[in-house]
Amino acid sequence: MYDDHYGLSGRPFQLTPDPRFWFDTATHRKAMAYLGYGLSQGEGFIVITGDIGAGKTTLVGHLTGTIDRERLNVITIVSTQIAADDLLRTVLIGLGGDGAGMTKADLLRAIEKGLHATARAGRRTLLIVDEAQALPVDSLEELRMLSNFQAGGYPLLQIFLLGQPEFRDRLQDPRLEQLRQRVIAMHHLGPMEAEETEAYLTHRLSVVGWDGRPRFTPAAVSALHAWSGGIPRRLNQLAGRVMLFGALEQLDVFSGDDVETVIADFDQDATAPRANAADPAPEAISQPRPIRADMAPPPSAAVDLATDRRISDLEQRLAEQDAALRRVLTLLVDWVETDERRPDLSPLLKQAG
Repeated sequence: MYDDHYGLSGRPFQLTPDPRFWFDTATHRKAMAYLGYGLSQGEGFIVITGDIGAGKTTLVGHLTGTIDRERLNVITIVSTQIAADDLLRTVLIGLGGDGAGMTKADLLRAIEKGLHATARAGRRTLLIVDEAQALPVDSLEELRMLSNFQAGGYPLLQIFLLGQPEFRDRLQDPRLEQLRQRVIAMHHLGPMEAEETEAYLTHRLSVVGWDGRPRFTPAAVSALHAWSGGIPRRLNQLAGRVMLFGALEQLDVFSGDDVETVIADFDQDATAPRANAADPAPEAISQPRPIRADMAPPPSAAVDLATDRRISDLEQRLAEQDAALRRVLTLLVDWVETDERRPDLSPLLKQAG
C-alpha cells in the first residue's frame, strides 16, 4: 500500500472518522464554539448539520475526546430511524439501566431516576444524537420531553443533535414547534475553503509521520479542492487514490495533471456500464459458462478498471479493519491509564457548573 511506499505509519486519508486527524477549519472551529457554548449553558438543544462527509462524526469524536468524563456522562446514539420506545431504552442503557420489557411510563421513570443519580454523583448528562434526520417525529418529541427533567430548577439533560442538511427542514414541522423553541444554537458545517486545503493535507500526513515526501504542488492542491468541493471525506477519497497512483508510478511530487489523471479514473468508474439485471450474480454461478466464438476478450482498459476497483475495495476494507483495531486499542488504553492522562476541560465545565 502507499503508506509503506512513502514511509508512513498509517493511512492519512482513510475514509473512516478518526479524531486523531481532527483539523480546525473555520467552519469546524465555529461548530466547536457552539458546542462549548452549549456545554456552558447546560440546557436546551444544540443542532449541527452538514453534508455527507462534512465531518460531523469526527466533530463528535473530537468533542468527546476532550471533555472531562469525571464531570460529564456522555451518551452517544447513531440514529437509524429509532422508534420512540427504543430511543428511551437506549438512553436508559446509557444511564446504566436496562429497559427490557418496560412500558413507556416505566422507561421514563427509570430515566429520570438515572439522571438524578448521575447528578447526585456530581456529573451532568449529555446526550449526542448523530444522523438525527432519520429520527421519526415521535422520537424527537420524546427527546424534548426528556429535556424537561430538572432538579432544583436545573436541567438534568442536555442534547446535541447532528444531522444532514434536511434535518433543518425537518425541524420546521409544526409538530416540533416546542422543540424548536428549545434550540439555543444552530450551525451548518460548510466545506473547507480553498486556502485551507493544503494545510489540511499537510496536517493529516504529519499525523502519520510525513517527512515531506510526497509533496502536492499548488496546481494539485487546487485540483483536489475543486473536485472535492471542500468536503473532507471526498477530499480524503481523492487524495488517497492520488497517493496510490503516486506509489504505483514512483512519484514524489504530485502535479495538477497527476490529480486530473486520477479524477478521470473516478469519472470512468462513475460512468462504467452496469451489469445486465438479467445476468445472475457472480456468487450464484456454480459452473463457468462456455466461451462462445463470438465472445471477444475484454479490452485491457476494462481489465485495468477492474483491477483499480479491487485495489480500492481492498484499501477500504483495510482502512475499516485498521479503524476497528484502533478503537479497540483506544478502549484498552483508556481502561489502563490513570486520570492524570485524561484531557482536562475543567475551565469550561466550571463555567457550566
